[in-house]
Amino acid sequence: MARSVWSGVITFGLVTVPVQLFTVTETHTIHFHQLQRGTSDRVRNRRVNERTGEEVPFDEIVKGFDTGEGEYVFVDPEELDDIAPGRSRAIDISGFVDLDSIDPVYFDRTYYLGPKGKEYAKVYALLREALESEREAGIATFVMRSHEYLVALEAEGGVLALHTLHWADEVRDPGKEIGSLPGKAKATSSELKMARQLIDTLSIDWKPDQWHDTFQEKVAQLLKAKQAGDSVEKAKPPPKSTNVVDLMEALQASVDRARSPKAQGKKSATGTRRPAQRRTTAASARGGKSAGKRTSTTAALRDLTKAELYQRAADADVPGRSSMNRDELIHALTPGTGHGARAS
Repeated sequence: MARSVWSGVITFGLVTVPVQLFTVTETHTIHFHQLQRGTSDRVRNRRVNERTGEEVPFDEIVKGFDTGEGEYVFVDPEELDDIAPGRSRAIDISGFVDLDSIDPVYFDRTYYLGPKGKEYAKVYALLREALESEREAGIATFVMRSHEYLVALEAEGGVLALHTLHWADEVRDPGKEIGSLPGKAKATSSELKMARQLIDTLSIDWKPDQWHDTFQEKVAQLLKAKQAGDSVEKAKPPPKSTNVVDLMEALQASVDRARSPKAQGKKSATGTRRPAQRRTTAASARGGKSAGKRTSTTAALRDLTKAELYQRAADADVPGRSSMNRDELIHALTPGTGHGARAS
């Protein structure tokens, strides 16, 4: 049975509903202790008086606001409770809005609200069913742990859910905060069409139980391996950024991969055209090239800079050229090696 993190009342109009607040989520993060290197000695954090160096009991700690002049204004937790609206025990609904009208950037955390006792079940159910039938959310404020919160209440899956919201002055303007934002998109119509096609191909139904925290699984595997004296394979490096020159090629390859039988979980092929296969077929048609010509061509290519090799690869429409090193570009441009069939 979950323990409530707050209890009080919901008020709307002259109706009052005693409720309790419960957390919605639980964390499965693997926690570590801090140890001194080379030992099994725990490292502890203590509340210490910086002047005397002595540890301070928790009940002797008060809050202090620095005035900027080397002086503090002292405040006790009880004093904060005294000035809190509704003595920290009321969720006062001031109005109702369409939940979809709230920009997702304002949402912070979600809690469940339950009736404080069976005797309040009827009035609780009344509010829940009214919100569900109207598809509205109640906007309210309340105080918890010395902080005032702006919240939205909605009926969700047979329970009242409370979403804490960010205040308007807490949400940053991306135009002011991110200097690298592009202006109006300069993508071509074909690029935009391909990007939309990729989104459509990758469209899925939202099923949250299909997703899980793979990093925590890796941490557990690491701990198990270290206990057994084994090693763990390192993660793959992050993918390289897409070269603007190869944007269409990257989009096409992404669509092809998303449509592949492996990506779709099917055994039959989808018939999607694959640029690499077309290049290979073209190269096979020119399979009569002699080994001597390949050797001389390779020698000539080795005299070129990587930039010159890349330009030739672009002219030959060599797939994947943006991620190739110099030797891979030479190999791709050499006639008779697959990719190089169009480079001669």
